[in-house]
Amino acid sequence: MSKSKHISETPATQFLKKHGVLYDEYICEYIEHGGTAETAKQLGVDEHQIIKTLIVEDEMGKPHIILMHGDREVSTKNLARQLKTKKIQMVDPMQAPKHSGYQIGGTSPFGTRKKMPVWIERTILDYENIYINGGRRGYILRLNPNVIVDLLGATPVEVAIEG
Repeated sequence: MSKSKHISETPATQFLKKHGVLYDEYICEYIEHGGTAETAKQLGVDEHQIIKTLIVEDEMGKPHIILMHGDREVSTKNLARQLKTKKIQMVDPMQAPKHSGYQIGGTSPFGTRKKMPVWIERTILDYENIYINGGRRGYILRLNPNVIVDLLGATPVEVAIEG
């Protein structure tokens, strides 16, 4: 892991810069199937503070973004209930890039190909700063989570379950 002065832009960082958002950027070695546990280890932070960006879809096939703590899973039943929809399921991993524009393992909620509703686990907003993918595998941004609510209109939900 290294903190660097300049890293080439992604749609996520272009979006954040356009909106004047301050963030720190970090490069981690991408480990296949390492997930947020590996990122937390490399950054030396609690995995709960690493936020994963997941793409789900409702029963009509409409994609949504759900942001969750790295060490938690999403209760799709609770999410469906809170969204007042019959069913929510994880998008097929091969389909997720078509919605987000990002490669699996490099998905960011910022600068997505399609505008999607964004849902954020409520307790993420308790942190002063979180670590979230910057739009490329191993590229992590540290920023204030309120940016997600302010810029993406994210709605807080309570759908976390122990992973």
